[in-house]
Amino acid sequence: MTNATNLPGDGRSAERPQQVAAARKFERIAFVASSGTEAQAALARLAELYGNCDALDADVVVALGGDGLMLQTLHQNMRTGTPIYGMHRGTVGFLMNEFSTNDLRGRLADAEESVIHPLLMRATDVHGVVHVHHAINEVALFRQSHQAARLRILIDERERMHELIADGVLVSTPAGSTAYNLSAQGPILPINAALLALTPICAFRPRRWRGALLPNSAYVVIEILEAEKRPVAAVADHDEARDVLRVEVLSDTTIAMRMLFDPGHSLEERILMEQFGT
Repeated sequence: MTNATNLPGDGRSAERPQQVAAARKFERIAFVASSGTEAQAALARLAELYGNCDALDADVVVALGGDGLMLQTLHQNMRTGTPIYGMHRGTVGFLMNEFSTNDLRGRLADAEESVIHPLLMRATDVHGVVHVHHAINEVALFRQSHQAARLRILIDERERMHELIADGVLVSTPAGSTAYNLSAQGPILPINAALLALTPICAFRPRRWRGALLPNSAYVVIEILEAEKRPVAAVADHDEARDVLRVEVLSDTTIAMRMLFDPGHSLEERILMEQFGT
């Protein structure tokens, strides 16, 4: 931030009108909270201090809970363009800011913005029904029975893997790369990287395959081999389609979600810190 300079004749800082304008931008706040005791208490206190308007009329949505609530809130506001600011009042809080009731509008005005794009999943099941869902973290395929899944992988309509025998496979966004993707030994992606991670889940054949990095323009198709004998489910975050035959995944750049983070604690910074185990 540049140093303030004085306006001639009134002794006031030239920075002040900008601060007032920024605060006015977040005048209407919508609060949402998880069902936990801490989150509900925080909701009551913040609504008392700052009011609580409908999300459709809000300048910003403040989510009180953990990462699960943040994902739910992002899904609910996916097409509105309204920025989302999370405060940690739940279990896992990787996507959340620290909780405080003090000067919330000032924190919102100073917050740094990260823009993320979801994945679009189009899954066709054995009955010919098409399931269309968006995923902010990942689209994952899982075996539904005791038998491993047999999968064929195509990238941009070109076969890249004739057969993957595994518990499953997932396609992750940069925002989701530190979630289930990381647990499956997938790579951590910088939030602004134009990449997707394709990561196997407990691969049996080829045993040494650790996945691939794809451009975020990639059109990923996963076909299920022996679908009746080896049934597979496809999950986009929390939306599931069972007994799928074919799953198509691509990044939906027509949707841009805005997340707000306190200075020095941006999503980009958190993902970078995760790579060094700090």
